Amino acid sequence: MAKMRSSINFRLIIKVIGLLLLIEGGFMLTAVPFSLYYGESIWPLVIPAIFTAFIGLILYLFTWKSRQLNIGKHEGYIIVTFSWVVISLFGAIPFILSNSIGNYSDAFFETISGFTTTGASILKDIESLPKGILFWRSLTHWIGGMGIIVLSLAILPILGIGGMQLFVAEVPGPTPDKIHPRITQTAKRLWGIYVMLTGIQTILLMFGGMNLFNALCHAFGTMATGAFSTQNTSIAGYSPYIQYVVILFMILAGTNFTIHYHALHRQFKKVRGNEEYRNYLFLLIGISLLVGGGLFFLSELPFEESIRTSLFQVVSIVTTTGYVTTNYLAWPMVLWVIIFLLMFTGGCTGSTGGGIKMVRQMLLFKNSTTELKRLVHPMAIIPIRLNRKVIPQNIIFNVLAFFVLYMLTFAFGTLFMSILGLDFQTAIGSVAATLGNIGPGIGGVGPVENYAAIPFVGKWFLSFLMLLGRLELFTVLILLSPAFWRR
Repeated sequence: MAKMRSSINFRLIIKVIGLLLLIEGGFMLTAVPFSLYYGESIWPLVIPAIFTAFIGLILYLFTWKSRQLNIGKHEGYIIVTFSWVVISLFGAIPFILSNSIGNYSDAFFETISGFTTTGASILKDIESLPKGILFWRSLTHWIGGMGIIVLSLAILPILGIGGMQLFVAEVPGPTPDKIHPRITQTAKRLWGIYVMLTGIQTILLMFGGMNLFNALCHAFGTMATGAFSTQNTSIAGYSPYIQYVVILFMILAGTNFTIHYHALHRQFKKVRGNEEYRNYLFLLIGISLLVGGGLFFLSELPFEESIRTSLFQVVSIVTTTGYVTTNYLAWPMVLWVIIFLLMFTGGCTGSTGGGIKMVRQMLLFKNSTTELKRLVHPMAIIPIRLNRKVIPQNIIFNVLAFFVLYMLTFAFGTLFMSILGLDFQTAIGSVAATLGNIGPGIGGVGPVENYAAIPFVGKWFLSFLMLLGRLELFTVLILLSPAFWRR
């Protein structure tokens, strides 16, 4: 039997999770003013907030004298994975106390869908929920968008705890790009940009006729690429102006946040020179024009509406946001199949989007073309470059392993959901949409449906897939490896 690693500091892990629960309790209280304004009971929010903060305080004080201050890789992976589960377990309580959701399994599904920015919902009548609960529901998106772990990086140094390993585990993309050599400064800059863009979108949405409550909730859902809406029809009932605003900010949310940093500092050469960003925009524009043309000629929609509808749905799926303005399953089959295939793309590395990510798609393509060249010139040394830099072979192996693991997980998940009794379209749609953190899929979980009819076991399995997709597979699956726990 493998022995546990004596070097893992479980007291430190508990201490950090306790701190995160304290933060979560504070965030819960920010929904209280909306409950007061709309004349609702505040206790379904206040009681869970106090309880969550109290448990967090106990965990923190219990481990106050933890001697090891540096978070290693093992602690980092454990903290990131388990903190997402723990904050979802506590974050589900307001839904139960407010009677918004009838059972804890559904409440947990809704909550982890929020924190992982998936946007998959079991709610049939969203507009009937109390406004305070709806605000908390949208806020889970916003917290999860940039990551509560990254947020805590600005606080951990105050406690004498180093946070580099948390950043590596939370943002495990193949080419992490630090803005500042100190991780705390990186976290502050990322969150500063995140807050700024959220504020600008909120103001622009209010110009379009939304009140502050709806503008904030939809800005949270957009910038987090999560898509929890306060309306049963998502964005469909809003004006073209608001739809264009949401399109713009979905594109910004799916962009690597270091690109925003460079743009704000007028480092436009770095923006133009980023291959992933160029390919990301090219994909969005190219596919949107293709689908828009199809809608114009096959569905006979007006030209502007065809382009706007196409652009909205393509951007929403590629960035894994999940907002909808139409039932794309009612389109000609060739068009909605394109939408389904886009579920396997994803936004840029370093964005709030999920999915496989554009940079991995690019490296897969570059590796394939390089292998073809090597077949013709077997003695040639042909490096793979990205942004004019040679990519180490270990990163290529990592990308290949990720892609294979992603597709195997998708295949196994589809088989598992089919065994539970789902039809084929609903099975592949639910797995693709949750593993990619998209939300709406195809079949019974399409854009005008939800996940309420998914069996009990299926909801817990899809919750696991949301976590797996949000933390990009390796962070979670490494904990299942016996080698991780050996001495």
